[in-house]
Amino acid sequence: MNKNRLEAFSDGVLAIVITIMVLEIKFPSGDEWTDLQPLIPVFLSYTLSFIYIGIYWNNHHHMLHTVTKVNGKLMWANLHLLFWLSLIPFTTGWVGENSFAAFPMAVYGIILLMSAIAYFILQRLILHSQGPDSILAKALGKDLKGKLSPIMYLLAIGASWIDPAISGAIYLFVALMWLIPDLRIEKMIIAETD
Repeated sequence: MNKNRLEAFSDGVLAIVITIMVLEIKFPSGDEWTDLQPLIPVFLSYTLSFIYIGIYWNNHHHMLHTVTKVNGKLMWANLHLLFWLSLIPFTTGWVGENSFAAFPMAVYGIILLMSAIAYFILQRLILHSQGPDSILAKALGKDLKGKLSPIMYLLAIGASWIDPAISGAIYLFVALMWLIPDLRIEKMIIAETD
């Protein structure tokens, strides 16, 4: 199968996820600045989730750029990732509507953790199908950020019961850690084409 179809489908799903998230933000009933104040937690949760979706979209794009062939396993692994990412709007809305309460923050972390695991599975299947000398294998190296993220999510899930602000700070830290584009794949693709 051509990887372009897989990329286009994934891009479409992620675009819908972002659209659903923004449509969940309700208009204030008044026309004063103070009428916007109750929406601050909703907007903050939307912003964090938008960043996460952007990070996944960016890294997914780079990772799929290294793929030379797509098989059924990769398609199912990609759908698995999209499943977890498609739940982000639900948890985003829940967190925002409940002003970052403990249980919604824990569930938000579970969705982020499962998304990270699904991404890892997709990455491993790509590595297995493309071989140890593939661009992706060379680019990943030790993948410290990829190994640290699930640990941070687990810490944040636990911290949500102590203080949801700590949990939110950890989610923000992981997002900021990934916000800087991962140039390893780009560098390897350029090196391979030179």
